[in-house]
Amino acid sequence: MLKISNIKIKAVPDFYPHLIKKTAGILKIDNKEIKKLTVLKKSIDARKKDILYVFTVAVSLSSEIESKILSAGFIQNLSVYKDHEYSLPYVKRPGQRPLVVGDGPAGLFAAFLLTLSGIPPLVIERGKRVEERTCDIEEYFKTGSLDPDSNVQFGEGGAGAFSDGKLNTQVNDRFRRNDFVLKSFVKFGADPDILIDPRPHVGTDSLYHILSNMRNFMEEKGCEFRFSTALTGIITDNGRVTGAKFSDGSIYSCDRIVLAIGHSARDTFEVLYRMGIPMCSKQFAMGFRIEHPQDFIDRSQYGKERGFLPAAYYRLSANLPDGRGVYSFCMCPGGYVIDSSSEEGAMCVNGMSYRSRDSKNANSAIVISVGQKEFDLNDPMGALKYQRKIERKAYSLGKGKIPQQLLGDFKKRIVTKSYGSFESLVKGRTSFSDMSGLFSEEITRDFINGISIFDKKIKGFGMDDAILSGVESRTSSPVRIMRDDTFQSTGLIGLYPAGEGAGYAGGIMSAAMDGMKIAERIISEMN
Repeated sequence: MLKISNIKIKAVPDFYPHLIKKTAGILKIDNKEIKKLTVLKKSIDARKKDILYVFTVAVSLSSEIESKILSAGFIQNLSVYKDHEYSLPYVKRPGQRPLVVGDGPAGLFAAFLLTLSGIPPLVIERGKRVEERTCDIEEYFKTGSLDPDSNVQFGEGGAGAFSDGKLNTQVNDRFRRNDFVLKSFVKFGADPDILIDPRPHVGTDSLYHILSNMRNFMEEKGCEFRFSTALTGIITDNGRVTGAKFSDGSIYSCDRIVLAIGHSARDTFEVLYRMGIPMCSKQFAMGFRIEHPQDFIDRSQYGKERGFLPAAYYRLSANLPDGRGVYSFCMCPGGYVIDSSSEEGAMCVNGMSYRSRDSKNANSAIVISVGQKEFDLNDPMGALKYQRKIERKAYSLGKGKIPQQLLGDFKKRIVTKSYGSFESLVKGRTSFSDMSGLFSEEITRDFINGISIFDKKIKGFGMDDAILSGVESRTSSPVRIMRDDTFQSTGLIGLYPAGEGAGYAGGIMSAAMDGMKIAERIISEMN
């Protein structure tokens, strides 16, 4: 087969016949000579407002025609297609059953790989199954009655299960782990389009079924899940893991623990800190969610109403004179702002959208890097303390609800009285307040300057009635749990810090891939 990249055609709903014709034209052959054409990647080029689809394809031809094309050597972006698959490892000499702590992306894919490889682990998760978790979250959105162990942050699927299901990553993937994760999602119910989309997206509503199907498959293969069960301690002997203590009072004997606790497991961070597990504070980013009408974003990106095209996306960033970075994060086209709090007396928000991305608003986080100016980097708990302080201020400002403010009022430092030309689309209770004093004067100034820069990139982005919600604080883990080249804690043999919570990933895909790397390491040690 041959691979051709950068094939551009006019964006139309039924693109396949046009793609066949364009591909045949590039190869200088008749359409009928193409036995099969497989789309490998599909993206949109709207830079000149003349909307194009851009494809990478694999083409099956007769060996004679393929040889002629390759020997001619006149076609750009052409190569021989090699479909590399992820090489699944197997355990030759199974040892003691590992423990996986946390059922978010890192824990789930570590457990999935271990299960497929012949050593199904025990998985514990402080939250509930996704079916029960969904009910608890809906109840919280309506009443504000928070279950600290079953919410947007904790439960089957982790924080990403209720944060849109974005599957894009910048991680270099020569081992094809990224493909393995995407194909696994498709196997358990995701739309196959995620395999070709440059910014694949599952959708919160689809993840519900995917997670359930994946769990059922793993249980059939011998993997055990215990929900509503938290890690409360690690048992050690001479610098090695020998077991774990659970919140139900039970003790589990094991010599390997995959620690995939997520970025919001503050009580577990504190337990590890008291144990002397090496960890440190790390810089991260905080800010606000901002909402705009989706049709405004569509027109700004496409130059017209989107019609059959997907809800438009943006990605913005800038470096400020004081050395800080400001950027958009977790952009949700056709989405909702959600109350993602997990701790009593503290407020944080996130964004989500359903598979269809069909709400009337777009939202994203606009966040600013925070670090040594805000907290003591020498204190392993310093960043966490700062994060918690800001969330408690946000809770107070909103009187227990999501504090909101129009951008124009934020600049004027006055409390918003009512929405402007459009209303917020939000999951959770809201309250108007003045959030201009939530952060330091420097951060507030940087936020306003960042919006001004972005307004030059997307004219109207800084509209006065854009809606701010506070506070976006869980962009990444505030700590890093140190590990060595074997992925084990530098202070404890057999403890494998994993994923976003340990400070080694930033999103569903990179966390899942990190979990796979740790599973691979455990398997190699057993072999």
